[in-house]
Amino acid sequence: MFGYYLDLAFHSLRLNKVLTALMVLAIAVGIGASMTTLTVVHLLSGDPLPGRSQFIYYPQVDADTKGKDSKEPLDMLDYQSAVDMWNAKRADRQALTVQSMVRLNPGDAVKSPVLTMMLSTTTDFFTMFDVPFRYGGPWSGQDDVARSRVAVITDDLNQKLFHGENSVGRTLRLRDSDVRIVGVLKPWRPSPQFYAVRGGRFADGDTSDFYSKPENIITPFFSGLEINDGNFQQFTCWHLPERAGHLVNSPCAWVALWVQLNDASKVADYRRFVADYAAQQMALGRFTHAGNTRMRSLMEWLDFNGVLPGDVRLQAWLAVAFLAICLLNTVGLLLAKFLRRSGEIGLRRALGASRVSVFAQYMVEAGMIGLIGGAFGWLLTLLGLWLIRQQPVAYADLARLDIPMFTLTFLAAIGASLMAGLLPAARACRVVPAWQLKTL
Repeated sequence: MFGYYLDLAFHSLRLNKVLTALMVLAIAVGIGASMTTLTVVHLLSGDPLPGRSQFIYYPQVDADTKGKDSKEPLDMLDYQSAVDMWNAKRADRQALTVQSMVRLNPGDAVKSPVLTMMLSTTTDFFTMFDVPFRYGGPWSGQDDVARSRVAVITDDLNQKLFHGENSVGRTLRLRDSDVRIVGVLKPWRPSPQFYAVRGGRFADGDTSDFYSKPENIITPFFSGLEINDGNFQQFTCWHLPERAGHLVNSPCAWVALWVQLNDASKVADYRRFVADYAAQQMALGRFTHAGNTRMRSLMEWLDFNGVLPGDVRLQAWLAVAFLAICLLNTVGLLLAKFLRRSGEIGLRRALGASRVSVFAQYMVEAGMIGLIGGAFGWLLTLLGLWLIRQQPVAYADLARLDIPMFTLTFLAAIGASLMAGLLPAARACRVVPAWQLKTL
């Protein structure tokens, strides 16, 4: 029976090509616009560490002498607090992080030095965040303590400087220091760049920079501080540092600490540790208040910072509204198309076709329009994502259609067309046969 309905649907669609084209166009444009923006939302709002994010936490204490327990603590830690908690080794893994712009000498007499982003962190960073390596591997914990002059570089930088060859053992010149490459990453593009997220609640929706590419150079935390001393940016300061950019032991928050806690009891223990640390620092006179501590999970931290850019959120709502308008137009076109065939419906009913059969026939026709519209909508979605990749936004290179969204494109198109076909099909199956037969 389904095959028979398909034959009827093909015949009906060929019978009025202009009306069919208008309905397909309405579905395609609506699906293309909505799936383009929903794909971007899907890519930007996903879990950056699937399967691991539930074990990753971001502890906060408030060293700001002007702060209060009634307010949110600072989004970053002061140097001493961060290093104290890292040295305590109370988590399964812990990583200090700080970003800075550094001068890189390519080592080629023809090429000029360039400025590039450098991440200074500790060795657990790579295991905690499941960072993939193409060559070599991370430095050791001993390298962290010994402040070794070593580095890990990204695949992009390795392609530019060494044409993709195994560069482990080669040397980079960072400012006035030589560092030895110990590892080269595979292409790694977390979305968002979660370990650098902070201050989102002050960004007023302008959070595109959270989707920037990872830093090209990664060095041991303390080595990076020495190499690039004087070039670090504070998140905030409660007093002016003695020398701008020289932030070690300054009255500023500028370091992040991430910890991995593998079960609920360790989470509870670490919360107590953070609270006890703040109380201890207050007793020592370094903190003025001790009750302002937090420890959010990774996904809670991203949600707290509202990482999804406000313009993307607005575009998604506009696209869904546009799809609704396209569906309303499709409803009108289907209603006109189905009711123009009232005579045919009356004849089928007179020959014994039930209302359910008539309803099913027209729903199959509506679904076929959705399938064809979905195919064109898929092409329009690819075009929309290509246009986004041409835009000067940090997440542009992420705008690609993955398999789940490809599947959703067709499901949404068929589902939308079936919804649009419900009212016209219901009206069509209520046609009174006797009245229509008189008009034939």
